[in-house]
This record gives sequence, structure tokens and C-alpha cells, in this order.
Amino acid sequence: MKRDNLIRKLVDLVGETHVLTTEDAMSPHLVDWRGRYRGSAVCVVQPGSTAEVSAVVATCALNGVAIVPQGGNTGLCGAATPNPEGGAVVVGLARLNRIRSIDQANNTMTVEAGCLLHDIRAAAAAAQRLFPLSLAAEGSCQIGGNLSTNAGGVQVLRYGNARELTLGLEVVLPSGEVWDALRGLRKNNTGYDLKQLFIGAEGTLGIITAAVLKLFPQPRATATAWLAVASPGAAVSLLGHLQDRFGAALTACELISDVALQIVRRHLHCRAADLPASPWHLLIELSGSDDAATMREGLTSFLAAASDDGRLDNAVLAHNSEQARELWALRENIGEAERREGPSIKHDVALPISVLPEFIALAEQALGAAFPDLRSVVFGHIGDGNLHYNQSRIDAADNLAFLDARPQVNRIVHDLAHRLGGSISAEHGIGQLKRDELPRYKQPLELDLMRAIKRAIDPRGLMNPGKLL
Repeated sequence: MKRDNLIRKLVDLVGETHVLTTEDAMSPHLVDWRGRYRGSAVCVVQPGSTAEVSAVVATCALNGVAIVPQGGNTGLCGAATPNPEGGAVVVGLARLNRIRSIDQANNTMTVEAGCLLHDIRAAAAAAQRLFPLSLAAEGSCQIGGNLSTNAGGVQVLRYGNARELTLGLEVVLPSGEVWDALRGLRKNNTGYDLKQLFIGAEGTLGIITAAVLKLFPQPRATATAWLAVASPGAAVSLLGHLQDRFGAALTACELISDVALQIVRRHLHCRAADLPASPWHLLIELSGSDDAATMREGLTSFLAAASDDGRLDNAVLAHNSEQARELWALRENIGEAERREGPSIKHDVALPISVLPEFIALAEQALGAAFPDLRSVVFGHIGDGNLHYNQSRIDAADNLAFLDARPQVNRIVHDLAHRLGGSISAEHGIGQLKRDELPRYKQPLELDLMRAIKRAIDPRGLMNPGKLL
């Protein structure tokens, strides 16, 4: 079908104002957040309901036109950016932004894919509940994209990632059919758990249009502290002691190198100025049903004992919610500060927690030998073994040229992570960025099974082509 005819059909389905065709209107949808990938498209369609998504997909399928699902476009691996060839239709989900229901007794909420993560968390809080998925981009990322990448965030340690937080899905399949499995069941042992095929599939098997999410009781109190530690090994040891002492009340444990902290302070006006000098830092948070004073008292006692026996160099305890927000701002703004600093080679690896110190030491040794003036920005969710490990030149002006070394840097980092029993993608997905890396680290049988699933559900390969596989 000719482009103009297809556009007219899509306009008939969703209305003229919701089909973007001009270069200016489409431009924000054709480039990824980091500016690494830029594509082209027939148009950008913005359906307002599941029925409209179904009709758009069916029309594209009938005419053999590829489809690129797009949420908040905050992904870091180019999964929501169309290919440069320009033959695809981008389907934006922002108008599917209703919170359909909240079931307080069942501790669930049913939301549409275009809901901002921030709005979901706020709606849960208004119902005296907690939706624990928390990301730095929660003010702009959409839940459909979070599910499509199996997002993690800072509270995976206690609550799990997107897979663990999802009970049911509504999905538009590549044929345009709607699979409605919006069930709020915690037990449903009736065969294959099909929803897990679509969570983490990066839009390659269908378009998630709605989900049933788990809710939890709102913590009555939290305690937040910034800890100075001598090394990643000391951080892992301290994490074990924190878990032994506080159990499930330990909600978050974030490792931050001093290099990462200084970049934030250089580019952003974050407060919390009186932090102890240290090569490494931990940001921890407890939450639970105790009153705030009791929780802070327990944490204070633990930190004093850890300092006395040498497990901890120093600590700053937040005394109120404002101070806690200031500490969290230092962690949550690392990504934005890195973007302002300039280009870098980024990695999102997962490792057994026990080998994180070994990975950092060996990676620094190998990268330092290959690139003597290299700087690594290290931070991440040490509580679940997810490390963001990013390289750039010490002189920021050299970073554009340094990007040419990405294959060599990736080989060092990814091979080491794989050798130590880790993964090359913890929470960012594969997208375009790591697609060609995947065959090196996945068993051939795993890839064959993934391709078989793709062929079974999307035999014509129209759903988000060029991503993941």
C-alpha cells in the first residue's frame, strides 16, 4: 500500500490530530533518549484505546507494514526507535493513560500502558498503598515500556523487578487480536504463564496495552543513610550484615563510586553537601511498619557498631524526608549528569553479588591496560547484583573519538561479566545496542527457542523488527 493511502486509513481509525506525519512533529519519536539512534517512519500514530491499537495493528498487518511500539521513549538501548529505512509505523501509547481500577482488598491496580510510572505510584499512595517500582525516569517513563523491558530500579532487593510486580496483561498481538488476561490472581496454575513472554520482550511479540499490578501496604516509616566505605568488597560485606540485621526491611542498597558522585556535583545543583570523603559510597534505605524514631534508632545503633569494628568508615543519617530526598537526588541524577558530561560507553551488567568486587577489580585492570587514560563511572543496585559500569576519557573533549573503541571496551566488560556468571543486560534490555552481542553470550539453543517463539507469535516479523533478535 502506498504511504498516503495507509496514512488515510490510520487517520480514519484514530483521527487526524493523532497521526503525525511532518518532520517536526515526528522528530521526538524518531531518536532515542541518549541520541545514539535516529530512525525514520511512515508516521507516528497515537491511538487512544485498546480497540484503536488493535485496529491500527490489524491495518498495518494487512498491508505488511512493520510496527514500532513506543512508550515514554526513555529506553537506553534503542528498542523504541525505528530503523533508518523508514518503512515502519511508530505506535505511541501516551494516550492510553487511564488507571482503570484499584482493588484495595486484593492489593492490585489495573492501569493502561501509557500511564506514567510517577502517576501510578501517586495513585497507589492516594489509596494508602505502595507500587514499589521506582526509577530515576519515573516522571517520563510509561508502565508499558517498563514492562516491555522488565524494568528493575532501586527496590528490586525487596520487591522484585517488573516480572514479580505483574499479575495480568492485556496485549494486542501482531495480528491485531487482543489477548485479555487482566486477572488479579496470585495463583493460576493452568498451563504456561503467557504474560511472561511479553514482559521483557521489548515489543517484539505484541503491544502491551494494560496490566494488573501488585500493590503493597504503605511503609509507615523509612530510614535513609549515606555510608562511606573503603572498597566494593567492604560494600558487599556490609550489605550482608545489613540483611542479617534488618531482613526484608532493607528496601534499597545502592553502590556509588566517588567518580560518579563528583560528576553529579559538577553538573547539577544537588544538596547534601556534608558527605564524608570516600572512594566508595553506599546509599541505603529501610522501610517498614515501625515508627520512624524506632527505625532510625535501630539504624543508628547498627551504623555505630559497624563504625566501631571497622566495617564502615563514616555515615550520614537523614533526619527527615527532605534530607532523604536530597541524598536520593545524588543517586538518581547520575544518569543525567553523565549525559551532560558527554558521551560514554555504558554497560548494564548483572553479576552474583559475591563476585562484584572481583569484577570491578579485574575490569579496571584490563581496561586500564588497554586504555591508560580511562575513567570508569561505577554505580548501581548492589543489593541485586546490577552494576552500571560506564567508561569515558578523563578529558571529556576526547569522548566522541573514544566511542570508536566501543567494540573493544564491550568485549572486555562483557566477556568478563559472562566468565564470572553474569549477564550483559540487567535491566536496560537489548534493543539495538546489544542485539549483535547476544549470540556471543546466549547458548545456541536459547536463541533457537527465542526465535521459535517469535515465529509462532509474529510469523511475518512485523513487530519491532531489528530489535532483540
